[in-house]
Amino acid sequence: MFNHLFLDIDAGTINWSRAQFALTAIYHWLFVPLTLGLAVIMGIIETKFYRTKDPFWRDAAKFWQKLFGINFAMGVATGIILEFEFGTNWSNYSWFVGDIFGAPLAVEGIVAFFMESTFVAVMYFGWKKVSPGFHLASTWLTGLGATISAWWILVANAWMQYPVGCEFNPDTMRNEMVSFFEVALSPFAVSKFCHTVTSAWIIGAVFCVAVCSWYLLKKRETKLATESMKIGATVGLVASLLAAVTGHKSGMDVAEVQPMKLAAMEALYNGGTDQGLTAVALVNPFAQPDYANEESAPLKIEMPYALSMMATNDPHGFVPGVNDILNGYTTPDGKVEPSADEKIARGKIAIQALANYRSAKKTGDEEMAATELAILKDNMKYFGYGYIRDKSELVPYIPVNFWSFRIMVGAGCLFILFFGVLFLLSYDIPFLSIVTRRLLAAFGIIPETASDVKRLTGLPAWHYWFAIILVPVAYIASESGWLVAEFGRQPWTIQDMLPTWAAVSDLHSSSVMITFFLFLILFTTMLAVEISILLKQIKKGPEIGQLDN
Repeated sequence: MFNHLFLDIDAGTINWSRAQFALTAIYHWLFVPLTLGLAVIMGIIETKFYRTKDPFWRDAAKFWQKLFGINFAMGVATGIILEFEFGTNWSNYSWFVGDIFGAPLAVEGIVAFFMESTFVAVMYFGWKKVSPGFHLASTWLTGLGATISAWWILVANAWMQYPVGCEFNPDTMRNEMVSFFEVALSPFAVSKFCHTVTSAWIIGAVFCVAVCSWYLLKKRETKLATESMKIGATVGLVASLLAAVTGHKSGMDVAEVQPMKLAAMEALYNGGTDQGLTAVALVNPFAQPDYANEESAPLKIEMPYALSMMATNDPHGFVPGVNDILNGYTTPDGKVEPSADEKIARGKIAIQALANYRSAKKTGDEEMAATELAILKDNMKYFGYGYIRDKSELVPYIPVNFWSFRIMVGAGCLFILFFGVLFLLSYDIPFLSIVTRRLLAAFGIIPETASDVKRLTGLPAWHYWFAIILVPVAYIASESGWLVAEFGRQPWTIQDMLPTWAAVSDLHSSSVMITFFLFLILFTTMLAVEISILLKQIKKGPEIGQLDN
């Protein structure tokens, strides 16, 4: 299929194409989660206005909607460029699976994008033109549209991780969709969407609390800061707990369909039953470990049985390591997984059978064509492995996966603790809140006071600075999650089907390199502009006289 076209492809084109796509995706993901998170914050605030008719909540909603709008515009710009890159840099991928991959992106553009674009206009310009109920609906529908947009994009990404609902057509040489619903409602897609969106809510909540903390540091906009901080604390705590739950489900899905990714995340060289989850280990971040000759990562500290529990929901479950996957293994229930060498051999058989089939079709030899087609179907599961030159290529870069996973999980635990404490400071919960406040006050962490407003406004300055510092921490954690998802999938563009190097466009590496640096300058400028506008708007605050302190 790809023999004549890809074996001699320029390595520079592959590397620069990957770098450019990673650059665009990373910058795009700086804007998207804040859009999804602030949509929830401003929706809740306007709902309070609709229920109370208090002008304070209307003005508070307008303030947060301004911040949402600034970020929303930047996200749209980078997202459009990202989708165009599939055609420019990854045209072979787009040709091979465009019928499948393009479907969710088309739905996203036709339905979700136009939905959010329509209602965002009503949200900003319809305060005096539509009823309060319709305006509230427009605000929530703007956020819902952005969330639906994320759903379809994540469906497309999840299909690359777990290709379902498709069948290879040897006559057209393309993978074709056989079940749209199987693609759209893939369990992998559902888990990925839930975990990604809840992590985005965390970023929106952290941003909200950070803005409020800055106001409290400056002793201004007190009512806006304290009331918004309560909402941010609630959203953040709920989102953090949901992210932990959905993360567990995602871990189970990865263990089932991408075991090599899980092994790389854990630096698990040799697996088995009763596997512990590594808390920390001495994994060199700058070099691939010698997994073939090491029993495990050095200085490993683990939580007993936790990895088996995460991967299988059974503390005694079997989890394969890197060497198990490369050499083949048999699970305790008798399931046999072939070795990498066998998969590569069967992949080559499939490739040769495809070539023979097409040759037979050209000469009109239907009997030979039927025979070769049967061979192809028997080995199609391993077709992509036929283009793997050495089984070591099947092992993703372990240090990136290992440390990125720990950054993501560590930050997630920090956010649960942070939002949990902030929630107890913000609301009067019988017994639990009182005990927590007294305990924190005994250590001098917070002042002991009965009023929630005084509790939030009377904290030491370092509390507010800590909340502000958590903004970049949240983004680092979110980007780390994407690094795990995408680095862990390597060497595949489509898991077990299409290697990354076989998916690129036939471009000269210099062309991709030039556009890489152009995009780097463009995106960095856009990010700097957004941060500048956001900071100016935050510094300006609500319009004078809009909010009562």
